[in-house]
Amino acid sequence: MNGRRLLIVTCVLLSAQFQQPYAGGQPKPDREGGALKPQPADDGTAPLALNLPRPAFKGTPKHVPPGSNLEEPRKGPRPPFMAPKGTKNVAIGKKVTSSDDDPIIGEIEMVTDGDKEAGEGSYLELGPGTQYVQIDLGKEHEILAVLLWHYHASARIYHDVIVQVAFDADFITNVRTLFNNDHDNSSGMGVGRDKEYWDMYEGKLIDAEGVKGRYLRLYSNGSTQDDQNHYTEVEVFALQVVP
Repeated sequence: MNGRRLLIVTCVLLSAQFQQPYAGGQPKPDREGGALKPQPADDGTAPLALNLPRPAFKGTPKHVPPGSNLEEPRKGPRPPFMAPKGTKNVAIGKKVTSSDDDPIIGEIEMVTDGDKEAGEGSYLELGPGTQYVQIDLGKEHEILAVLLWHYHASARIYHDVIVQVAFDADFITNVRTLFNNDHDNSSGMGVGRDKEYWDMYEGKLIDAEGVKGRYLRLYSNGSTQDDQNHYTEVEVFALQVVP
């Protein structure tokens, strides 16, 4: 075999080798000798789809009221919250009760009616002092996150924000606290380690870490604006527990 014929046979063999279909295993080499990154495995989670209301004011207020135990301002958008696929808001339209049976403004049912806008007619106003709203999810759920709006038509900080979950409506047994920013125990439910925050159009997103329960209570004790307590909307993202 002369040199020219040997060169042609060698080129044909090399061409056939690179045209073979990829059978898996090691990362497929690219034309420049590198390796393509393996595709990430589907872990069964997805970013939680949050339908946010329109902003009523721009930016984060710069003036911090005296005595506030405020969280550090976040830089950039809120990171996506990853949750199991199929997670949804199970609080919409659910029954709501309250520590104040005679609201100053609005109806108690407004807390889960789906309207989270900042305008008039979208929020519930309860009397002064520590008050709560309670949501009955109807059945036991695995709760992944709670998204809460008090009042975001103007900049304000609500005090003693406490969120609890329980199996019973009276919150006697197996009560778990998801969030507590009562740093001085002024509401008498224990000193909280969480920080206060500006109530804004994004709402306060609380990681519930998959806790199981049927009832939620959300407390507050006035704000930097006045002594009244306001609730615009509460969303509870969860999966129903199969018996």
